[in-house]
Amino acid sequence: MLSSRSASPTSAAGADRRGNNNDKIGARGEMTDKRSTIRTDIGWSDASSITLFGKDFPNEILGHMNLGDMGFMELTGRVPDANESRMFNAMVVTLVEHGITPSALVARMTYLGAPESLQGAVAAGLNGLGTVFVGSIEGAARILSEAMPVADADADFTVLAAPIVESFMAQKKIVPGIGHPFHKPIDPRTPRLYQLARETGFDGPYLKLMTAVSQEAERRSGKSIPVNATGAIGALCCEMGFDWKICRGLGVMARAVGLVGHILEESRKPMAAQIWHSIEAQATAHFRQDAVVDGEES
Repeated sequence: MLSSRSASPTSAAGADRRGNNNDKIGARGEMTDKRSTIRTDIGWSDASSITLFGKDFPNEILGHMNLGDMGFMELTGRVPDANESRMFNAMVVTLVEHGITPSALVARMTYLGAPESLQGAVAAGLNGLGTVFVGSIEGAARILSEAMPVADADADFTVLAAPIVESFMAQKKIVPGIGHPFHKPIDPRTPRLYQLARETGFDGPYLKLMTAVSQEAERRSGKSIPVNATGAIGALCCEMGFDWKICRGLGVMARAVGLVGHILEESRKPMAAQIWHSIEAQATAHFRQDAVVDGEES
């Protein structure tokens, strides 16, 4: 699903994608048969140049684009306009850091065991971005895009939200994008994201549907279950026309930055070993207590 504002890179859909045994590889490794199935629209380089999405990398990208804009271009094949840049950068900045979270703890513990592998520690932390933490962006974007395949500002959002909530509650599953383990009664990041959406023109039907999902869940449960940051970002991904399958990638892009920061702090002010020993002592305290009691009785 791509909106008119966010066109995808040049499509190769019209090309013959069938493989055959007659493809030949030239001296520089190029596939010489036009029926080749291998193709990229991202970029290429030779001895003296690098071209990405049709732009000269040293002269048109370096010094002209920030990291968020580069991420946007990787997903859309084009440079964002001013509003897209502001909104997309806010979305990924939201996901960079959230303190000593499970992903940060895993990264720090992995670094304790393998300090020679910073990338391994970061990767370990990223592996935990799933249906509960950060990766719920994907879940939120999916339920919204499936409920409303084409953006419809005149849709009855309450009607669309009802079967979403009913399905998750029937399965006793958490509806992605609403509620938070400790940000109560509201995730403080969400109002700011909604405000930025209004300021940049992205306060469209998917944000309204996400709000309706929250309201329907609250009505059925009798509890306060507001839209959280990942729900807002999932809705904004739909507003920008991103395929729900890639939306978790925003969290991966962003949290990698934060985890590198955690590893740097761990190298300077380590806490992983203390956490390890503290948890081990707490988890096994009953063994030692039993041993003392047995000793006294004997």
